[in-house]
Amino acid sequence: MTTVRGWMLEGLEERSEEQHSDKPHSWWKVMCLTGVDYFSTLGYQPGIAALAAGVLSPLATLVLVLVTLLGALPVYRRVAADSPHGEGSIAMLVRLLSFWKGKLFVLVLLGFAATDFIITITLSAADATAHIDENPFWPESLRDQHVIVTLLLIALLGAVFLKGFTEAIGIAVALVGVYLALNVVVIGDALWEVVTHPHAVTDWTHAMTTSHGSPLAMVGIALLVFPKLALGLSGFETGVAVMPHIKGDLRERVRGGKRLLTTAAVIMSVFLLTSSVATTVLIPAAEFQPGGEANGRALAYLAHENLGTVFGSVYDISTIAILWFAGASAMAGLLNLVPRYLPRFGMAPSWARAVRPLVLVFTGAAFLITWIFDADVDAQGGAYATGVLVLITSAATAVTLSAHHRGQRKRTWAFGMITVIFTYTTVTNVIERPDGVKIAACFIAAILVVSLLSRVFRAFELRVTSIDADPVAEGFLTEAGNRQIRLIANEPEERDAREYSAKLTQIIADNDMTDQRDVLFVEVTVRDASDFETALHVRGELRHGRYRVLTLESSSVPSALAALLLWVRDTTHRRPHIYFEWTEGNPVANFARYLIFGQGEVAPVTREIIRQAEPDRKRRPHIHVG
Repeated sequence: MTTVRGWMLEGLEERSEEQHSDKPHSWWKVMCLTGVDYFSTLGYQPGIAALAAGVLSPLATLVLVLVTLLGALPVYRRVAADSPHGEGSIAMLVRLLSFWKGKLFVLVLLGFAATDFIITITLSAADATAHIDENPFWPESLRDQHVIVTLLLIALLGAVFLKGFTEAIGIAVALVGVYLALNVVVIGDALWEVVTHPHAVTDWTHAMTTSHGSPLAMVGIALLVFPKLALGLSGFETGVAVMPHIKGDLRERVRGGKRLLTTAAVIMSVFLLTSSVATTVLIPAAEFQPGGEANGRALAYLAHENLGTVFGSVYDISTIAILWFAGASAMAGLLNLVPRYLPRFGMAPSWARAVRPLVLVFTGAAFLITWIFDADVDAQGGAYATGVLVLITSAATAVTLSAHHRGQRKRTWAFGMITVIFTYTTVTNVIERPDGVKIAACFIAAILVVSLLSRVFRAFELRVTSIDADPVAEGFLTEAGNRQIRLIANEPEERDAREYSAKLTQIIADNDMTDQRDVLFVEVTVRDASDFETALHVRGELRHGRYRVLTLESSSVPSALAALLLWVRDTTHRRPHIYFEWTEGNPVANFARYLIFGQGEVAPVTREIIRQAEPDRKRRPHIHVG
């Protein structure tokens, strides 16, 4: 049991904001990890464009490419520079907000991120299952077993990440290389057929002019249907989320992240445009409809029709493999985002910093989504697009505000226009497919409930990451440590001589204290109670010529006092005494004040934190309450 636990929590101590236990990789290898999601959309994007725009599919795809290269790419290159540690655009927005509103905002964005990433896993696996089911060599007895096959694919993906991140990178590089090479063959052959059969192009252009009239009308329709093609924008948020796995120092990581984003966007843009032209011109419109042979698999249709069943089956295998592994980039994104926020906010158990437990949690969530949606690709499309668009819109908003704060006027206007475009796209998508928001709301509600419950259950943890003291404070403790260390917890008000004198008189009377020489006052100021983990900096001050005061800033008074007492004990090798007053008011209300504002029922909470942190009663600091 101990061995299993150790294996599950391996790397827990090493994971921090800027350190990862996994081996770093070249930027192009990390690009392949994000590319399994981004490039795999070729498996269904041409069909989606054909259904949404009909014969105008290439024009609508051109709009998508322009938005990608002129909108999403500049936004995320800015995100890569401003947030290179894997937090993505969320971190940029969090810096603008503090206290609980900032934490709740993060939880909402994480809800949309979870929607995007988890649905990426389930939708891609379901689409891989659909390709398996359509292959002529697949046994009849195994057809229509969508849920079972999809669950097996998700379980296999989880097993890869339980094995290790390096293995995932290696698989991604191989899959992306083979898949793109096969697409070059399929699309190249299709375009050659288009060139050598001019009547096909003539028929296509005639259909466009007959159906839509003027070029201006065609452009208008292409702009209107663009939101339905939003799935072609997936992959940017995961691209910045996995930046910490790019080798090199911070500057090289940023440079590699920008190369990753740019290279992926350019490659995908070329494939999207060429595949859209080839499929629209060569495939009959009826085949794109539900039940048609090209529905959701336009390029696979061309591979079978033009290059034969054997090559088509090889292409199917490659498509199935990359669609199955498309969830890898989403899994990698979740494994980078969640440990950076929830445990640090106290809104997830400490084991959430370890990779393997999170893999099991995310795999279980993917199982549940697959079961609920019956492994239906179309049913999950709305939620996927909603998650993608909300994250891109938040990123555009973040870089706009960043440019504004830096006084970059032209960039502010440019990024502002991009934000407007993505906001319009998001709103349109939500209106047309409201199920996406409903699913995202479920993720958000689940994250909020789990986070708040975790915060309650972790209320008595020692939440201090480190402690240091200035020379004055160290001098006070050294002097007091020669006799007996007595600390008085004081909630500062006026901080005048009368306040300290009255407090000292009361503590002496309540506790029959005779020796006042070793008394030190301790004052904790709460700056942001929504923070969970803080570092303590102890400062010493001599006030009014006689009162020695230790001052600290923390997110929680009891946690700071408990950590200080244990640190004093370990530093001076003496068990300190601390003196409290009972807090007035209802204990339940005071405990709620502690959870929300970091104050309230200070004495008993301090004692409980020490009890949990130090199991040996003989080594615990002394707590006195009068």
